[in-house]
Amino acid sequence: MFVSPWVIGFIVFALFPIGASFYYSFTEYDIIHSPVFVGVQNYTELFKDEQFWNSIKVTLQYTFFSVPLTLLLSLSFAMLINQKIPFRGFFRTAMYFPSMISGVSMSLLFFWVFNPQAGLFNYGLSFFGIEPIHWLLDQKYAMWALIIMSFWGMGAGMLIFLAGLQGVPASLLEAAKLDGAGRWRSFWNVTFPIISPVFLFQLIIGMIDSFQVFTQAYAMTQGGPNYSTWFYVYNIYVNAFKNFRYGYASAMSWLLLLAVMFVTFLIMKASNRFVHYEGGSNT
Repeated sequence: MFVSPWVIGFIVFALFPIGASFYYSFTEYDIIHSPVFVGVQNYTELFKDEQFWNSIKVTLQYTFFSVPLTLLLSLSFAMLINQKIPFRGFFRTAMYFPSMISGVSMSLLFFWVFNPQAGLFNYGLSFFGIEPIHWLLDQKYAMWALIIMSFWGMGAGMLIFLAGLQGVPASLLEAAKLDGAGRWRSFWNVTFPIISPVFLFQLIIGMIDSFQVFTQAYAMTQGGPNYSTWFYVYNIYVNAFKNFRYGYASAMSWLLLLAVMFVTFLIMKASNRFVHYEGGSNT
């Protein structure tokens, strides 16, 4: 009786929409008329759609650059803040606070940061003699603008890495130091193996998030210029809520689910080589 509100909410707002979208993916449905069953037509049409392949390319480009750089920066700042430095608590809060800002607010903020005339980013580049760049209006730079913007929310990852670093026994680091290991060898042979499960978690979550980029593309670039930020989820949105092809968009959504599951599986299989658990097994 006590869990029934959650169970009802899960069935109505999660399980039923998931099942409905699976059914709609095999239909031609525009929300006005009744869905018409068309079999696998939506799926076969997808592979002939040029924008479908372009959205995959754009999303993979973003994932390839954004995820590794965000992981590297999050880990670097976590290691820095883990040191005994003055005002450490303040810096932890300051690093984490930006990640609490909503996606729309962050997008509007960076819309002005990348403004070609009065933006702070171009103002900073002017000190190095670099001419103003039309970040969001030039297809060569629009993707890089969104990648740079993704670093703004690395505070959450930094906090998780920090928790992992604080679990590294000081005795092991001292033993490595007595054995003559430098900072890099101590990190690579002692610290990283211990925090490798945390790294794996961050990698998978970062990959899944990068596959679902939408807010930035919608609020800042509308998929442009010249479809250079036409992300996969933005493509789903356009087909569903602008073209009213809900069956087609549902098929795209299920392919996204399969892609996320497949990539996660590959990462988990590859993690056997670099992830170490306390019990000695990662099965």
